Amino acid sequence: MKKFGVGALQVGLTVVVTWFIFDRVGVDFARLGTLNSAEWRPRPALFLSSCVVLVAGNLWSVSMWGRIVRDLGGPRLPVWTSIRVFMLANLGRYVPGKVWQIAGLAYLAKREGVPASVATGAAILGQGIALLGATVVGFGALFGANELWREIGWVGWVAGIGVVVTIIGAVVIPPFFRRVVAFWFRVTRTDPPGDGLGIGNVGLRWLTLYVVIWGIYATAFWLLYLSFGESRTFLQVGPAFAAAYVAGYIAIFAPAGAGIREGVLVVLLQPTMGGEAAVVLAVIARLWTTALELIAAALLAVGWRRSHKIRGSTS
Repeated sequence: MKKFGVGALQVGLTVVVTWFIFDRVGVDFARLGTLNSAEWRPRPALFLSSCVVLVAGNLWSVSMWGRIVRDLGGPRLPVWTSIRVFMLANLGRYVPGKVWQIAGLAYLAKREGVPASVATGAAILGQGIALLGATVVGFGALFGANELWREIGWVGWVAGIGVVVTIIGAVVIPPFFRRVVAFWFRVTRTDPPGDGLGIGNVGLRWLTLYVVIWGIYATAFWLLYLSFGESRTFLQVGPAFAAAYVAGYIAIFAPAGAGIREGVLVVLLQPTMGGEAAVVLAVIARLWTTALELIAAALLAVGWRRSHKIRGSTS
C-alpha cells in the first residue's frame, strides 16, 4: 500500500504540473482532434535523417560509459562491447523498480571484467555530466523563437551566468571536480572506485564530449521538426529539446520525466508552430526517441543471445 500510494502521488503530481503548464500556454485540447492528420506525414528523407542522427548520438552517448570506465581505472573495453553492455542494461529502465538498470549493468559488466563499483560509478558520473552537457546546449533555448532572454532581466542573467560558470568550474578544475565526484558517490550511496580518476583533466574532456553529443541530439530533433514541413532555424528549435530533457530530469516525481518534458517542450515550441501542433510534435518526439532506443537495444539483445548459443554449441 505504501508503494502504491507513493506511485499514485507521483502520477497525480505529474498530471497536475503538466496540466498547469499546458493551461498556462493556452493549449486547447478540443482542437487537437481537428488537426489534419495528413499534415503530420513526415518527409521520408528528413525523417530518416533524424533517425540516423539520433541513433548515432545514442551510440556515441552509451559508448561514453566505456571511456569513463577506463578513466576510472577499469579495463579498456572495445567500443561495441561498451555499447552492448550499457544498452542491454538500459532496458532495465522499462521494468518496474529502479534497481534493475544498475543491477543489470553490474552483472553484464562483471562478465567483461569490470568491477561493479567502477561499472555503476561510470554510469552515475556519466549521467551527471550528460545532464550538465544538456544544460549547456539547452541554454541556447533562451535565444530561440521565444526570445526569453528579453524577459529575464539583469538579475536573471547574473544568475544564469553564475550557473554556467559554476557548471564549467565544477568540471574543469581538477581538485574541485574530484571533490564533486566524491560527493556524488556519497549522495548516491555508491562505493567510489579505488583507482580514482586517472590522469588529465577528465572532467573537461567528459563535459566537452557530452556537449557535442547533446548538440547531435538537438540536431536530430531539428531534422524531425523540419520533416513535418516546418522551417525554423536550428537555434529556434534544437536547444529546446535539450532544455526540455533537463526539466524532465529535474522533476524527479515524474517517471522518466513524462509529461513535464513534453510540457516544457510545448512552451518553448509554441511561438514556432502553435500550442496544439507543439503538443503533437512533443508526443511524436517521445515515441520517436523511445522506439529507436528500444529497437537498437532489442537488436543487440538478439545478437547477444545468438552469439552465446553459438558459443555454447561449439564448446
